[in-house]
Amino acid sequence: MALGSRHLLGLENVSATDIAVLLDTAESLVEVSRREVKKLPTLRGKTVVNLFVENSTRTRTSFEIAAKRLSADAVNISTSASSMTKGETLEDTARNLAAMAPDCIVVRHPASGAARFLAGVVDCSIINAGDGSHEHPTQALLDLLTIRQRMNPPGGGGGRDWKDLVVTIVGDILHSRVARSNLYGLRTLGAKIRLCGPPTLLPEEFRSFGAELYYDVGEAVKGADVIMMLRIQHERQMGNFFPSLNEYSRYYCLTADVVAKASPDVIILHPGPLNRGIEIASEVADGPYSVIMSQVANGVALRMAVLYQLIVPGADGIRGSEVSRTAVTAADTRAQAEGGDEVRTALRPAAPR
Repeated sequence: MALGSRHLLGLENVSATDIAVLLDTAESLVEVSRREVKKLPTLRGKTVVNLFVENSTRTRTSFEIAAKRLSADAVNISTSASSMTKGETLEDTARNLAAMAPDCIVVRHPASGAARFLAGVVDCSIINAGDGSHEHPTQALLDLLTIRQRMNPPGGGGGRDWKDLVVTIVGDILHSRVARSNLYGLRTLGAKIRLCGPPTLLPEEFRSFGAELYYDVGEAVKGADVIMMLRIQHERQMGNFFPSLNEYSRYYCLTADVVAKASPDVIILHPGPLNRGIEIASEVADGPYSVIMSQVANGVALRMAVLYQLIVPGADGIRGSEVSRTAVTAADTRAQAEGGDEVRTALRPAAPR
């Protein structure tokens, strides 16, 4: 099965079938992280460059681990250690990296559209690890994987269909790339989506995403099967969107009392980093409904799947029996994605030192 692109730039135009391919591949790779020897030979001889122009802990680390578990060579580059601090543009940095013939560049950048821009500049695959307020597709995919695992457990009698799920996303929707990618993915799969936050962070335009808008968190989570909490995106806000953090916490923090209004088997997600006591109470983050650590664990398997599907040309994808034998066949399934404007003017070099 061939997907429509050699890049993963976003989930806006990725089909339900293509999402299923990535999730199925990731599910086959979850077992690898449970072994004593956490290694497959799949990407031996391949090179993955992690180009992070914005700070990251979980995403960058999981991409590095994912590449190494597939036996690829992983090279990490941050802004502070690159020529971008000397005034080099993102385009020139990417062209220089591409001249060294990597098989994939994973890019995180504060400008929306940066990943799409690079896809038109270099010849290798580009994976968007977060671009401004636009999209963060691998985070959304690992969220979808976590939801699917909990709603369709092995031996659970068939589980539930996506169309039966009510998913509530709470927080700074306006500036969240995680929210946008999840909106696209959940909408494609058919889930019912509710968005909740202060009116200043949840404009009416989000109805066009096919979501219901709520400004009361208790109403938003009523009967919800999944609650996804988002942090306040201070680094992307250009103004004051609420009076104070105390005020925000008073109305939008997910507490045990609020969770009690959701479905009895609700699961709670958070992409991290957590701001305990602001958007989520510690008793909830560490409580029985939380699947936050499962998200982190699934991040490695999901990113292994994305690297595999984009880099390796071939036939039918990863099958569980082959993973068990550590002999993974090749696949030519490429993640189709569109998203973001070309933002050459926004991608200015850092001021020279």
